[in-house]
Amino acid sequence: MTGLTGLTGLTGLLPAAIPSPPESVWYLGPVPLRAYALAILAGIAAAVWLTQRRWAARGGDPETVLEISYWAVPFGIVGGRIYHVLSSPDAYFGADGNPAKAFAIWEGGLGIWGAIALGAVGAYIGCRRQKVSFAVFADAVAPGLLVAQAIGRLGNWFNQELFGSPTDLPWGLRIDPTSPTFPDGLPADTLFHPTFLYEMLWNLAAAAVLIWADRRFRLGHGRVFWLYVVLYTAGRVWIEALRIDPAETVLGLRLNVWTSILVGCAALVAFAVVGRRHPGRETTVQLQSPDGQDVDAVGRAEADGR
Repeated sequence: MTGLTGLTGLTGLLPAAIPSPPESVWYLGPVPLRAYALAILAGIAAAVWLTQRRWAARGGDPETVLEISYWAVPFGIVGGRIYHVLSSPDAYFGADGNPAKAFAIWEGGLGIWGAIALGAVGAYIGCRRQKVSFAVFADAVAPGLLVAQAIGRLGNWFNQELFGSPTDLPWGLRIDPTSPTFPDGLPADTLFHPTFLYEMLWNLAAAAVLIWADRRFRLGHGRVFWLYVVLYTAGRVWIEALRIDPAETVLGLRLNVWTSILVGCAALVAFAVVGRRHPGRETTVQLQSPDGQDVDAVGRAEADGR
């Protein structure tokens, strides 16, 4: 949507609320600049910057984070799109759907579960190529993922999408009644829960908790990442329950609510099990051999022996 101006004549009549941006696309000559894409790119940049700082604090080379990102980011975007399409099939394969739209990623639509799952595969490949510990990298990147997700939600705000149910709270979100996302049958002055804002604040607070917990308890062996999953899913359950956009449901609950519950419980178990098996933190970011030795060091020793 390039311009939403249906509220122009109503702004003086509607109560105070959070306004929605009137445009989500700008043009630099013939080139469209989409707010959703810019938010995603800004989130990635922020995550890389924060991860580089945390990686350096663990004794790693910040440039390694960039090398791993070249694998993780494309995998994550593809995974996020696949999950979105599979979890919202009617928009693409339903009676009024358009299968070609499944590839229109610039219009919005990335599922975090697919992004994390396939992004982790890309990160694992990158870590193996750089001969560094995947678990250490996962711990380093976890707070950055939350920051990236928080910034990315600004794209939903610009697109006037994925908002919550009607509300009369003073921070209700105003949606253009001429927007295709505005629910049918509601008055034009209806305000909605700003779920984009709820998730932004939750994610930023969770990122701060991760950084504090990591410093306070010296978490390692992937525990910061598992704690990230626990905190994010806890927030996603209640935020997702507020949303009214079309979604697949299972036993009366949105699919993403069930996914959050199951993934969150699994992450909590993993956090506890890893903590019991591997208390403390790794002493190096380098990939370790089964006997705990630095892989590069072992390789050099074997070469010298020849």
